[in-house]
Amino acid sequence: MAWLIPVCKASAIAFLSALLIHCSNANGQDSVRETVNYPPLWDNVPDSLDSFVTIHNKTLINPWNYQERMGMYKILLNVTAKYMESFGPRNTGNVLWGLPLQHGWQFNTGMNYYLATIPFLGAVEAGFFDEWPFEIEILPPEEHVDDFCYNAKDCHTLIPETMAKWTNFFQLLKKTENISQSKLLPSISPEEDTVWHHIWIAHVSSIEAALPKFSERLTYISAPEAQFGVSWGSAVEFIAAAHFPTNFNQTNVFQVYLPQRMLLAHDKAPFIPDLSKEENWVLVALNILYEGNKMTDGWLLKFWKRAMCSERGREEGRNLLENIISNPDLILPGICKLLLEFIKNHNCSITDA
Repeated sequence: MAWLIPVCKASAIAFLSALLIHCSNANGQDSVRETVNYPPLWDNVPDSLDSFVTIHNKTLINPWNYQERMGMYKILLNVTAKYMESFGPRNTGNVLWGLPLQHGWQFNTGMNYYLATIPFLGAVEAGFFDEWPFEIEILPPEEHVDDFCYNAKDCHTLIPETMAKWTNFFQLLKKTENISQSKLLPSISPEEDTVWHHIWIAHVSSIEAALPKFSERLTYISAPEAQFGVSWGSAVEFIAAAHFPTNFNQTNVFQVYLPQRMLLAHDKAPFIPDLSKEENWVLVALNILYEGNKMTDGWLLKFWKRAMCSERGREEGRNLLENIISNPDLILPGICKLLLEFIKNHNCSITDA
């Protein structure tokens, strides 16, 4: 059990950053901006396949255009709405909201093909558009054409595991109409937990598929932005393991703390003057979490995942993630509860998400 000591130390260091976020708030520093409920230009993006151009019996979608890519998300929200009625009123509980809201946040900070086109083609493969009379095809970019796929068949060849996970997720959605949702975090029903489990498996798989293809291109952006991208990608694995809900309300609440522009070469958190104090300290926190996991050779993430093996552990994990921002007094007790869950789950086999 000697390895547990550095893991616990890394855990304490990582979550200390969360305390700093609240210390900055408590000392009267900048308040968080109001959340923007919908992504930029949401009312102007396509909401059905009829809005796209169809030529020679092929409906063409250009994911390199912000509005068309956002339209793919909007269509997914519409076609899955009937399966998500029990998750929240007016489709706000739809588990797919995290994708367009994140893309809206990235409007000025970059875009991710693997979290737009692949989910959409997974829904195509799962039969959500069987009544559409035309073939659906994705337009290629002007360069790096071989890094992407443009229809379901090609994606099964290029990234078979990721494509299969998104297809499985959408197939699961078709069985969710009668799922009852717990109204308050951190508790969620076992059936709903299964839905979150599968969307996070697919989400993480998309990131893992994309990173090797784009790692060289990180050299073309600033070092702080590249580091943020890597740190955020690492943090997603912790969030995913807790099966954290990515519905409309939760995503809006947590996304407001992320930087609202691309980071520049001279930016150094927590001293970036045109970012809020909260955004500055979140950048610090994410970097500490990344470095803590790296320092322990991945044991910090393994510790977290093992604690998340049980429903109780995931509940405590979501509770901790919620209170990192809203109630710092619960952070240290939360870590103690996770340590207990880690010990109780010692026989758990760690898997994706």
